[in-house]
Amino acid sequence: MAYSPETRKKNIAKLQSEEFDIAIIGGGITGAGVARDAASRGLKVALIEADDFASGTSSRSSKLIHGGIRYLENLEFGLVFEALRERRNLFEIAPHLVHPLRFVLPIYKSSRVGMFKMGLGMFLYDALSMFEAPELHESLTSRATIERVSMLKPDGLSGSYVYSDAYMDDDRLVIETLRSAANFGACTANYVRATGAKYDSSPNSQGALTALLCNDTESGKSFEVKARHFISTVGPWTDRVGELLLKNNWRRMLRPSKGIHLTFRRDRLQLNDAVVMATDDQKRIIFAIPRHEMIVVGTTDTDYPGDPGDVHSTTEDVDYLLNIVNEYFPGANLSRLDILASYSGVRPLVDDGAETESKTSREHVITTLPQKVTFVAGGKYTTYRQMAEDTVLNVLATFSLEDRIRFSKTRTLEPLNPLATEATLWRSEQMAESWASEAGIDVDTAHFLVERHGEEAIKIVESFALKGFSSLQKNLRWHIEAQHAIRDTMCLHLRDYYLRRSPLFLARPDHGLIMVNEIAQVFQHELGWSDETKATEIEALRKHLKQEMGWRG
Repeated sequence: MAYSPETRKKNIAKLQSEEFDIAIIGGGITGAGVARDAASRGLKVALIEADDFASGTSSRSSKLIHGGIRYLENLEFGLVFEALRERRNLFEIAPHLVHPLRFVLPIYKSSRVGMFKMGLGMFLYDALSMFEAPELHESLTSRATIERVSMLKPDGLSGSYVYSDAYMDDDRLVIETLRSAANFGACTANYVRATGAKYDSSPNSQGALTALLCNDTESGKSFEVKARHFISTVGPWTDRVGELLLKNNWRRMLRPSKGIHLTFRRDRLQLNDAVVMATDDQKRIIFAIPRHEMIVVGTTDTDYPGDPGDVHSTTEDVDYLLNIVNEYFPGANLSRLDILASYSGVRPLVDDGAETESKTSREHVITTLPQKVTFVAGGKYTTYRQMAEDTVLNVLATFSLEDRIRFSKTRTLEPLNPLATEATLWRSEQMAESWASEAGIDVDTAHFLVERHGEEAIKIVESFALKGFSSLQKNLRWHIEAQHAIRDTMCLHLRDYYLRRSPLFLARPDHGLIMVNEIAQVFQHELGWSDETKATEIEALRKHLKQEMGWRG
């Protein structure tokens, strides 16, 4: 099923002309999960996103799927158990996006938690996973730890524990969830902003919402979306949307927290396993995570009262993480010049009165109000599927008994993409060389596409038109991905491709700008841009880079 700008046009028309069971505001991972769950039950679902899908917190995470071993200390056993269960589910439904990874947790003589106590925590972590982790934990001596992570600081090292969790492609997980929701019948559109609401003024209605007032920021046209119930899944914008919809009846609920990450070349920080680093008197955890193309280091955790749309990394943020990395890996001698990129986001933590932001719970909160609107906030990326199911069941509780029975069955444990299951990934990987030869592409590109898309890679390459793009052969994989992003992920702008549909911005020293004109040419061809529009799009991308990377000076 196509998921293109043309699909968006059709969906905009449907949003204006039809009435839905549920209308969702927010196209991050929570909104995508709710849309998929609700649509899979047979509910008629609409979803709007003010910017690009996953453009907020959902593309700015640590890119981990994990139980959260540090939550054990806060006695949040239920949260850890749920997260580990969902980790197992995500291995099954999205194997092309969620990948097992071993984590090394070094213990120093100065560490707040010693080897014995941490060992008990590790056993509990495995037990809460029902002993179904990709690999169970192991204990290493100091010598074995250095043999495994040679760059690690040896001074005062008592030993380490090695355990399993996973890394993932957060932005692509959102897109795949939305595509699956669309296949179940959900009507979704990006770049549609909620600007207000209409209300039922009849007696005893309690001022229930009847329609969202929306603006298509691409065309400038305004319209209404009618629904039986409305759901806000806007993350750090929750209080702003609450005030927009409920005005003086809204009570603020968030304690937003800013987190930034840095990326490095893998040859500058040579890690095969992720490393867990403690700081701030052992109260905060920082990860160094090896990925396909880079090493990701993060995250910070500081209160953020500002506009989530303005968040960016500062010199202080960068130096804070850089100092921690150099403390743990002194031989690397990393400087700002070694940093490929930074990225920053705002966590929508629910204010529970905790002393510090790092102690604030990651449990999600679902609030359904008489005005026929539900707000979802907090939560962990790992538990998004369960959080979505909880949300839909919460909303269904306000529907009739007949509806609760009719829409009782969810299908969210089915694969997100039937062409990217464990079986199809293995099969397409085995065929990559012969398939590459037939398709006229190099083997490395074939393996790259198969790893990201499974058997869908074959369809993506077959649909790629090289006519008129003879100069693109050198960077073929990125141009194939660009066309796929436009045709199959509703990618409307050049910056959306660079920041969320590909790793170019984060993983390359030049942020992929060396090929920006070529990739913009693909967009121009697919979307019918004028030369002026193409130039504007390139400038918008450069503007984002300048803001986020402004700490370079």
